[in-house]
Amino acid sequence: MISLQDALLHFNKDKSQWYGWKDLEDGEVYSNIKLLDETATMPTEEEINAKIAELQVAENRKNEYPSIPDQLDEIYHSGIDAWKATIKATKDKYPKP
Repeated sequence: MISLQDALLHFNKDKSQWYGWKDLEDGEVYSNIKLLDETATMPTEEEINAKIAELQVAENRKNEYPSIPDQLDEIYHSGIDAWKATIKATKDKYPKP
């Protein structure tokens, strides 16, 4: 499962430790984020949720695809069209948001 922290890594990439938590007891949720670097920009909750959805699709596809050796074996034994059908099934199951 993709977390808030996974998504936050994709914002302010040129800054290290750009965010923290206002109150550790409140948990690691969007409303509890504080900027530690005044030059960083705070992504909106919608931007964060969109990034989480995008990363989750990529993670789901990665976990569903056959291994590279298995994909190459399928191409060799069954042809490129069979391989495309296998990959398409996963892409259809987990469409990009």
